[in-house]
Amino acid sequence: MINTLTLHPTTRLSSLPLHLTHFPPISHSSPFFLPNLKPISPLTSLFSSTPLQSPSRRKLPSSTMLHHDPIVSDFIATAISGVVATSFLRLWQETAKRGLFDQKLNRKLVHISIGLVFMLCWPLFGTGEWGPFFAAFIPGVNILRMLAIGLGIWKDEATVKSMSRFGDYRELRRGPLYYAATITFACIIYWRTSPVSIAAICNLCAGDGMADVVGRRIGSKKLPYNKYKSYAGSIAMASAGFLASIGYMWYFTSFGYMEGSWNKVIGFFVVSVITAIVESLPISTDLDDNLTVPLTSILVGSMIF
Repeated sequence: MINTLTLHPTTRLSSLPLHLTHFPPISHSSPFFLPNLKPISPLTSLFSSTPLQSPSRRKLPSSTMLHHDPIVSDFIATAISGVVATSFLRLWQETAKRGLFDQKLNRKLVHISIGLVFMLCWPLFGTGEWGPFFAAFIPGVNILRMLAIGLGIWKDEATVKSMSRFGDYRELRRGPLYYAATITFACIIYWRTSPVSIAAICNLCAGDGMADVVGRRIGSKKLPYNKYKSYAGSIAMASAGFLASIGYMWYFTSFGYMEGSWNKVIGFFVVSVITAIVESLPISTDLDDNLTVPLTSILVGSMIF
């Protein structure tokens, strides 16, 4: 027989007899007993095979960074990203116009920086479904711009000088056009949650760009199957593409868009090495490495990640 005690809401425990204020211990048969609770220590979360994760890492936050309205926020992000990308492009146009760098080096500085700088702006866009399309608008405009200049519809000598190898405006219909198309489709199809977009852009920008810069300066020993490519250039390409990929993996991980892991690190290494090998083949010279490099990165990355 269990004695019950009914308390009025105004009753104070201190006014009860002493023996009524001592509560019995909870037994294993009590419905309030939780047998599986274990204390969690920092070492548990560090060495556990299923480490603790913050909610932002388990699920992408449905949020915006610049404005409470998602569409307005994406418009602002587009404007900021466009200003940043255009500023860097204008910078290299001025250096080309003033002859501060060799034309080929200036072209590669454009090649290396524009895509990587633009990718730094991706966290500005919201997590809604329209974010990648707003981001793709900027390189998408450049697709039209490259076509207009490459077809002779629009005259822009500064752009031709900073992006072409030989100062021919028709060159913009190939390499620069493929470059802009790669970044555009990486935004729309893969976006910042996929390692494939990182691999494609980093191997195109950092990898292919550094291959040319290093190869022209210390690439005296040529590859036996391609006299236009060197060991130094291919090693520089694989190294730069891999390191840039790792950097952007941790960059997007810090925002909660993906999770960094050693498996991804190994995957990025494999993608960069295979892409560098393909870039060294004569077919890349015959076609255009701005086409073969991202296609290889996307194909291999899609199989690995």
